[in-house]
Parts: sequence; structure tokens; C-alpha cells
Amino acid sequence: MPRFYRLIRAVTRARSRDIIFGVFRVAFLEPKIPPNTGNAIRMVAATGCELHLIGPLNFELSDARLRRAGLDYHDLASVTVHADLRAAWEALMPARVYAFTAHASSSYADISYQPGDVLLFGPEPTGLDHAALADPHVTAQVRIPMLAGRRSLNLSNAAAVAVYEAWRQHGFLQR
Repeated sequence: MPRFYRLIRAVTRARSRDIIFGVFRVAFLEPKIPPNTGNAIRMVAATGCELHLIGPLNFELSDARLRRAGLDYHDLASVTVHADLRAAWEALMPARVYAFTAHASSSYADISYQPGDVLLFGPEPTGLDHAALADPHVTAQVRIPMLAGRRSLNLSNAAAVAVYEAWRQHGFLQR
């Protein structure tokens, strides 16, 4: 078993429901593009956030493209894999959940983020489906503003925009 995959499994088993002060939780529902997930691993390592990957995953965690995008940050990142959305809710609740969608009317920048908030993103290229957006665990749907006629941002870029706004609101606190 590759070292990175062993690390992910160990982190998954060790994860608790405790909210660490200053930590925001990024959740990718059924991610499809390994480099985007690798970039998100790098981003959560740099910001102290947690990354929650909600299956089914459409790639192996040992995928070379995922590992290459995350470079040497895998040992510094908190990554948890959940079999499905139900399992993710069991591990993440109680929490406020912000579902990111281009179809929302509220801006992500209008939210007062709190430690423990879950920033939920859908798979590339479709985004969150209607069932995920209507899930009763979702606190609100929010969007990242873009110019008219643009469909979406890259998944890891959108997650980074949201995380840095949440972290900025808390003075970029270090834990």
C-alpha cells in the first residue's frame, strides 16, 4: 500500500468530531479530477483547514497526479475520506454547512464564518446536484461572483477563495 494512502487511512481512523479553534472544513462531494484534490490538499496544509473527501471518489488516493499536485504537503494536511454523504454528515455534524453553487443568490463574502463551518463543493464539472443542495444539513447556498456567461471556477480555486475569506475574517489566526 503506498505511503500516502496509508497516511489518508490513518488520518481517517484518527479523526474525531472535535472542532479545533480556527479550523474550517472543506468538503468535496465525489471529486473527479485528481490534481484538483491534490491542490486542495496543498491549500488545507497551508491554511490549517481540514479536507473531507466524500465518496465515491472517481480516482485512487494513490493516483500520481493527485500526489504530484500536493507535492510534499501530504504529511501536513488533514484529509478524511467518507464513504458517502451520510457518513460525512455523521462525522461533521453539528456544523453549519455552506453549499457553493453558481445558482445561489447570496455571495460567499456575505457570510460570517465560524470555526467548524463546512464549505461544501460539488464534483467537476457539474457542481452540487439538486439533492445535495436540498439536503437538510445545508445551512445556506452561496456563490462566488463571476462575470456573466462564465460557468464556474476550477474546484480547487473556488475552495481556496472561500477558505481564505473565512480565514481572513478571523485575522488569519495560527493554531
